[in-house]
Amino acid sequence: MPNQAHLKPAPGTLFYVMGASGCGKDSLLHYARQQLASEAVVFTHRYITRPVELTGENHIQLSTAEFTNRLKHHCFKFHWHSHDLDYGIGIEVDHWLNQGLNVVMNGSRGYLETAIQKQPDLVPVLIEVDVNVLRERLINRGRETLAQIEKRVQRAETFVNLRAPNLQRIENNTELSVSGERLVNLLKTKDLKSP
Repeated sequence: MPNQAHLKPAPGTLFYVMGASGCGKDSLLHYARQQLASEAVVFTHRYITRPVELTGENHIQLSTAEFTNRLKHHCFKFHWHSHDLDYGIGIEVDHWLNQGLNVVMNGSRGYLETAIQKQPDLVPVLIEVDVNVLRERLINRGRETLAQIEKRVQRAETFVNLRAPNLQRIENNTELSVSGERLVNLLKTKDLKSP
């Protein structure tokens, strides 16, 4: 009988979480991270050419030159450009998946098709919110002008009919704990791989 210590675990699942700015995605990811701290689930950090904010996403800030250098040296599994910023997810994701861990990443709806080409078995998770709730959240956040808010709302509406293999949808119009528990239960699942 082979030594159990040498058996390789089954690969984990990559969950590609996405949603409109203001949909509550960061709050949901924070909630899930707290609930799953002792589970076989890890959350990626994003490398972004944006300064770190005290109340914003916990990311690693890179200058444009640093980002370009990492891109040149193939340090990113995924990378995209949106809203005048560069975003990257490191290649450490592959190591975590190979260790049998479920991996959760904060992705972009506009990059989903490319991400699926690079990782066909990923599980897309779309955080959805009513347009009026979205508008109210963006106004309360106070980071954008009214014109910028309307542009974000319009962009959100273009993804309402988003389709992808094995797409999971989580509605986030009410209490964080309700949507958060749905996300937590999904992220613990091992058998959601696309065919």
